[in-house]
Amino acid sequence: MSRIRIGLFVSTICTAQLCAQAGIGQTLAILREIGTTFGIFNTSDLIWVLAGYSLAIGTFILIAGRLGDTYGYKRIFLAGFVWSAVWSAISGTAVYSTHVLFMVSRVFHGLGAALSLPNGLALLGMAYPPGKQKAIVFTLVATMAPMGIIIGAASAGLFALVWWPLAYWVFAATLLIIAGVGCFTIPNISTSKGKTPANIRAVMSDLDIPGAIAGISALVLISFAWNQAPLVGWQESYLWIALIVGILFAILFVLIETHYAPKPLIPFHALSSDVSFILVAGACGWSCFGIWASYTWQFVENIRETPPLLATAYVSPCIVVGCLATVSTGFALQRLGPSILVFISLLGFTLGSALIATMPAVQIYWTQLFFSVLIVSWAMDTGFPATMLALSNAMERKHQGTAASLVSTVMNYSISIGLGIARTVEAYVTRGDQSIESKLEGYRAALYTAISLAGLGALICSIFVLKTLWQKQRRCYRYRDINVGKDASR
Repeated sequence: MSRIRIGLFVSTICTAQLCAQAGIGQTLAILREIGTTFGIFNTSDLIWVLAGYSLAIGTFILIAGRLGDTYGYKRIFLAGFVWSAVWSAISGTAVYSTHVLFMVSRVFHGLGAALSLPNGLALLGMAYPPGKQKAIVFTLVATMAPMGIIIGAASAGLFALVWWPLAYWVFAATLLIIAGVGCFTIPNISTSKGKTPANIRAVMSDLDIPGAIAGISALVLISFAWNQAPLVGWQESYLWIALIVGILFAILFVLIETHYAPKPLIPFHALSSDVSFILVAGACGWSCFGIWASYTWQFVENIRETPPLLATAYVSPCIVVGCLATVSTGFALQRLGPSILVFISLLGFTLGSALIATMPAVQIYWTQLFFSVLIVSWAMDTGFPATMLALSNAMERKHQGTAASLVSTVMNYSISIGLGIARTVEAYVTRGDQSIESKLEGYRAALYTAISLAGLGALICSIFVLKTLWQKQRRCYRYRDINVGKDASR
């Protein structure tokens, strides 16, 4: 492809990440206005609007990556944009109905993003071999995350000055335009199979339907229990039933994938212990990021009573940080390796969350809030591409859709679970008290939860880094002993 065609191709793929995060930003910025429309004045009671969106992405990306492997990455990528456009339009129309329709539409919008994200990354994974170019391109995609949040939040804040449903209707039209442009800018990169399944039995085998049902059921039930508990309390028996059944489904999923599935959704044999370490550590960091993003915005809007546009301006420096990360992270990945960068990013998540957790209710912007935005944005823009690149390089070319979907699954599902855990902690601290003092105490408790999660990830990653360094040192000693033995024999 020519350089112009390559630029258009990469730009179109980047819009998938940008639009997926814009779906979060546009709702996060005007959550208070949306709640007021539906008569809900405690924004924490709208947890499913954000958690459900991330849950849909994190849950259905598993099967979305396999759909791309089977039916073509470009086809599923574009279908995701069209699906998202439909449900974004329904989100705006929900103003004439109830908040239930709005929540449901946000969940189904997330399903469209789940179709586009892994298949866009898979297209890049197949187009670029391991090396510096691939590292830079993957970092560029990661940079779209903070930009998407800011663009979504800023546009929603502007439309909210007139009428907030306009934000979702305009977004729907934008998604359709991107899908139309993508038809021409994305090349037809075929999978290694070259053919689609011809009958139901082949579909069951290629898509691993039993494994998909078990995996999706496990993820949905576990997330439902954690995100519903803050609203009704853990004393409800159905939450414990959902949690236990979800864990059983998770065990069943692992058994199906390792022993029975002819073409498993997750090829566990291809996942080394090194990649597993990085994924677990990254999950802790992304949980922290989800809590930080949600509660930083709530802190600014509900405690300091900042309007949406000004709150968006407070977080906007993350765009500059993202651009700098695009320039530096690709080279850092070549010199330090993914594990070191993931460890550094987890330290950044810990420090950035600590700055917000200890921030007083009244303070100028250019102190803790400003530096927290810089640190957490940089941590996100380095940790995500490092994890994504490590897994992409570890998997075969035919599994690039699976590799991309696994990283996106872990990231978005971790955000959903992290929000549920933090909201549970907040609910037990505030116990329904809606005073400013009680809200502030609850927000701090949730952010301390984020610090704990990021710290746990840093501990896990540090163990892995020490293990890697020890193994490298052993190889050096062994190589030296072999050379000494050869010299002695001469």
